[in-house]
Amino acid sequence: MISPEQACTCGPAPAAYTAKDFRSNLKPIWCPGCGDYGVAAAIYRALAAIGRPPHEIAFVSGIGCSSRIPGYTTAYGFNSVHGRALPIAQGIKLARPELLVLVAGGDGDGFSIGGGHVPHAVRRNIDLTYIVMDNQIYGLTKGQVSPTSARGTKTPTSVYGSMEEPVNPLLYTLAYGAGFVAQGVPADLDGLTAIIEEAIRYPGFSFVNIQSPCVSFGDAENQVKSQKVRMRKLAAEGHDSANRIRAMELAQEYGQTLYTGVFYRNPNPPPTFDRQVRELQDQLQPARERSQAPGH
Repeated sequence: MISPEQACTCGPAPAAYTAKDFRSNLKPIWCPGCGDYGVAAAIYRALAAIGRPPHEIAFVSGIGCSSRIPGYTTAYGFNSVHGRALPIAQGIKLARPELLVLVAGGDGDGFSIGGGHVPHAVRRNIDLTYIVMDNQIYGLTKGQVSPTSARGTKTPTSVYGSMEEPVNPLLYTLAYGAGFVAQGVPADLDGLTAIIEEAIRYPGFSFVNIQSPCVSFGDAENQVKSQKVRMRKLAAEGHDSANRIRAMELAQEYGQTLYTGVFYRNPNPPPTFDRQVRELQDQLQPARERSQAPGH
């Protein structure tokens, strides 16, 4: 394993990797046309661009269609309990800070049972990349209403239409204080790859919301083919990703305007929790060694 100082993902790639190096032999079993295929492809490409070998990467997930992704990579994978991917990933990063740690989940996994873990992962600012495949439905369990389902959505658990306001993942994470918040779509594979790569390189907690349509139970009008027509790239519209207030204004259009790109990137990232822990350990080590020396 490499040292924490060598583990920075912001420098040039130490070796040449291709997307194939990060794709496992396990064949995905998503429905044909699922947006998650594009998400997986973008992750492979982003990891190749980062240049860290698979054995220096840990991929943690919860439960759901999107949570299968760790098994489709050659990195260390941990398919955890529903909603508990973030605390497990935080533990891995603290125990093995030299690893590049990514987290994958869906809108149900991340903002329902796992929603209480998001603000604490954000405020600790542990160096993780959280990738959420948001399809506004519970796809794996046959199409029930999810936290991000629009008001009026009709499902087996909301036969008269959902009467709840949807969770806004972008606004939530921005309000919690996340230093990097972005959104992408599988219809724009190059753009999504670039977003994920930038999120991984960000020195702190980063959040990427991906509008990944469910072809089996999702909105028929919100599919991958329609995303190219509907999406509006923030960079093309001159958005300043250092402007957090403007980012929050744009995020309020979630569910109405399909913005893609980086909403916010803190230009002055605060120290990460994992780095502060390492620095404290280094400070305490001499005293610990003295206390364990013979005669003490």
